[in-house]
Amino acid sequence: MAISNTTKRTIPPTHPGEMIREDFMPDYGLTTTLLADALGVSRQTINELLRERRSITSIMALRLSRLFGNSPEFWLNAQYAKDLWESERRFQKELKNIHPLNAA
Repeated sequence: MAISNTTKRTIPPTHPGEMIREDFMPDYGLTTTLLADALGVSRQTINELLRERRSITSIMALRLSRLFGNSPEFWLNAQYAKDLWESERRFQKELKNIHPLNAA
């Protein structure tokens, strides 16, 4: 049985940085420094990600998936959902002016 997914979200999707901060770091006993060291990136990079001021890039998705044992698509899809939701909100007025085409 398929689940309908046509209802618009009213709350924003979770930022990947929040997922890492709230779900992954406590479970693995990680600090910002330990996470940065494990991923081979700077503390500033991790700090910006955790504060939701930095997006997940493809290389960061690969690093995170390797570290936590999930897929890079998991991280990229989370970022994609957040970006798409924010863009739709930001450009809502402009998007309303675009009308669908009908095939001939």
